[in-house]
Amino acid sequence: MPSEPTKILIIGPSWVGDMVMSQSLYITLKAQYPKADIDVLAPAWCKPVLDRMPEVSKAIDMPLGHGQLCLRTRYHLAKQLSKEGYSHAYVLPNSAKSALIPLIARIPHRIGWKGEMRYGLLNDVRHHRKRFKYMVERYIALAHPKKDMLNSESLGGLDRLAYPKLEIPEVERTRALSKFKIDLSRPVVGLCPGAEFGPSKQWPVEYFSEVANEVIKQGYQVWIFGSPNDKKTGDSLANLVHHDNQAYITNLAGNSTLVEAIDLISCCETVISNDSGAMHIAAAVGCSVIGLYGSTSPNYTPPLSKNVAILNTKIECRPCFERECPYGHLKCLKELTPAMVMEAFYKLSHFKSNSSANSL
Repeated sequence: MPSEPTKILIIGPSWVGDMVMSQSLYITLKAQYPKADIDVLAPAWCKPVLDRMPEVSKAIDMPLGHGQLCLRTRYHLAKQLSKEGYSHAYVLPNSAKSALIPLIARIPHRIGWKGEMRYGLLNDVRHHRKRFKYMVERYIALAHPKKDMLNSESLGGLDRLAYPKLEIPEVERTRALSKFKIDLSRPVVGLCPGAEFGPSKQWPVEYFSEVANEVIKQGYQVWIFGSPNDKKTGDSLANLVHHDNQAYITNLAGNSTLVEAIDLISCCETVISNDSGAMHIAAAVGCSVIGLYGSTSPNYTPPLSKNVAILNTKIECRPCFERECPYGHLKCLKELTPAMVMEAFYKLSHFKSNSSANSL
């Protein structure tokens, strides 16, 4: 068996934000093994993200959704993949079923964290996952030999890791701008008011509209991003914006595809987002990011960017990680005021301006 990867299969995560963060592993592997090809097996909805990662040679559609075992489908897919000559497989999800395909495909080296019933499925099982605080650290640690994979300090700390960096072809960005008849005559602030997780992650839409009115007053235009499930929220937000400001707000939620949203988010100067996949996309395309946290915490999956403000309230019941507020008051979100967000916005804008001036 080869000791170094020659062709790598990644069993990727299913959530868009996790997929963005997994790029840090691919960057690390490519730096270590520049001649190795990296293919990623993931749900079809993640393909637009993978298409913007230059380290990925091929995105392979995983035809099964969350929780589906379907051994027959996994067996047939594994048999197809067995012809590809993979030397190594990195299994990022923690489930037993996620490790079945590399085993059936007879990939010699199968690496992943200890999870549910994975002994025998993986032959390079990593232990002590909790020594690594952040998800991105846990991904990157898999790229290192087990003997070198000690703890967060051994990786050099979060600030020294390879951050995700999605590459946007200028022609695709221009195409998206043309399709939606929008331009960059004003600098852009992106708002991401949705969150698939549930209401306990969603900052009040009326607060978003207050911020939209204020940044438009400051000379910006506002684009609203989100999935089809967020279209109604985006419409509500846009309708709450003052009549005089309507010319400077565009609701793209539910109207753009994911790949178009990625390309257009890259046009934004700043993105203000709930804890969602869109927040991680914004960080990975180079935006300043204001991350709004309600029931969840940035202590595991923070946005990976050098120009970030993470905002949350200090009430005792958070983070509870519940989809809906157990007490029904949503204070963790309601006490996070638009004024607090605008203060962070001005600080980030000032920091970015100074950074740009210092680079000249």
